[in-house]
Amino acid sequence: MSEALLSSLDLDPIVKLALEEDLVHGDVTTNALVSSDSITNATIVAREPLTLAGIPLLKKIFELLDSSVALQVHRIDGAGVKAGEAIASLHGSTRSILTGERTALNFLQHLSGIATITKTFCDAVRKYPTKILDTRKTIPGLRRLEKWAVAIGSGTNHRMSLNDGILIKDNHIATLRSQGMDITKICRLAKAKGPHGLQICVEIESLDEIEQAIEGQAAVLLLDNMSPELVRQAVNQIKGRAIVEVSGGITLDNVLEFAAAGADYISIGSLTHSAPAVNMSLEI
Repeated sequence: MSEALLSSLDLDPIVKLALEEDLVHGDVTTNALVSSDSITNATIVAREPLTLAGIPLLKKIFELLDSSVALQVHRIDGAGVKAGEAIASLHGSTRSILTGERTALNFLQHLSGIATITKTFCDAVRKYPTKILDTRKTIPGLRRLEKWAVAIGSGTNHRMSLNDGILIKDNHIATLRSQGMDITKICRLAKAKGPHGLQICVEIESLDEIEQAIEGQAAVLLLDNMSPELVRQAVNQIKGRAIVEVSGGITLDNVLEFAAAGADYISIGSLTHSAPAVNMSLEI
């Protein structure tokens, strides 16, 4: 899945836009201080333990900026990297390497941050069959890259866009309840009018709504903002009649409790919307 996500994505416009943000009128500092014929060696180094993601972006940056810069990759995407380990080495124009430094590190640090936190969540629940899912809470324009980083970190991609599945959220329910519909009727309406073959997932906020959702033939029940104990009760009530997804308030401190409670999926928005960038540096 991770390879398919990236192989079908044209990196050129993403990287060109990132470079253009920095190069509106060129790199005036580097051009003023460094001669055009200066050649150097540089190394990108991890400053903390991390799961690496972003090597294709690193390659694309220097391919577009200056294809004469030689890049040697020491670690592959998905690899665990220790603090102090070299990720890649560069040899070529000093100007080009300094000019591309920040763009390269921005992509590597952000995507590796997502992969690293995802791997940490996945490792936390590894003794259970529970899958860690991402969400659509992504930076606009970077969704495919961020979801690729989740997959690199051993996570599972949820919907890529609004047409990838029928997900009936609280605001859908509130809208249709005002028209006199309960969850059973809402699910049946989605099944009747939605694209054939798409799974129906519906958000459940109380145990009372479980039977309504199952009667409406929902395939996935999204238990939102429930405690681990309430999730356990819900799982016992559902008894395998639907897939159980849990979301809301999931942290590294409690994710194991939700997995132990019987969740099939745990969806976590923070994998992408607030993953901390990992610490890396480029050294001349």
